[in-house]
Amino acid sequence: MTGNWKGPLTAFALAGCLVPVAAWAQDQQSDLMSLGKGELRNEIRTRYDAALAQTGDANVVAADTPAFMWASQAKAQCGIALGFLKSGTKDPVSIGKCDDAYRRMTQPQMVSQETVAPPPVASAPCLPGPYIVFFDWDSSLISPDAATILDSTVASTAGCGGAAIRIDGYTDRSGSDRYNMGLSTRRADAVRDYLVSHGTTASLSTQAFGESNPRVPTADGVRELQNRRVEITVE
Repeated sequence: MTGNWKGPLTAFALAGCLVPVAAWAQDQQSDLMSLGKGELRNEIRTRYDAALAQTGDANVVAADTPAFMWASQAKAQCGIALGFLKSGTKDPVSIGKCDDAYRRMTQPQMVSQETVAPPPVASAPCLPGPYIVFFDWDSSLISPDAATILDSTVASTAGCGGAAIRIDGYTDRSGSDRYNMGLSTRRADAVRDYLVSHGTTASLSTQAFGESNPRVPTADGVRELQNRRVEITVE
């Protein structure tokens, strides 16, 4: 789902940028993936901060251009990429989407020269995710990196109206099945509570999966950060 931008100007702006930006993003993704993890994290953080600033800019929100939509997308995807980088993982999907949305966000935007009245405020887009946050071992506390992603999730799902949001909790394979089921429940509950306390009004449901459905298959007893996670999806 996306925001409700109307009019030929918006359609022209979107159509005019799709092909060249997509080609640029493919080249740039390769460039970003070749960076060391420290340098890559700085690049992604720069894009995230720029997108965060744009989504809070009243002029961008009110303008009859797609910039606000791309800024929201960049904020969400760059936040996810930062979460992966915390675990030492270069996730090509979120990095590519982060960079693509950032480029679209920063493209010069055409504005009408015949505006008689201020344009209506654009409705917030709905970006369904999924959003992923990671946890320290044997912990259900929201880390600063996880909070960054969850803040982005709140903003990016604000335009989803009455859609339901599903929150799925997981653990790695260290610990017993019974203990991990309880831990995954606490993680899902912690994320739900954070979203509610930071303004999410959608219907939220949680489900615990324990150590099942790992992102990274491991032997029993192995600690793996990418499996200690909560996934958030708009249904």
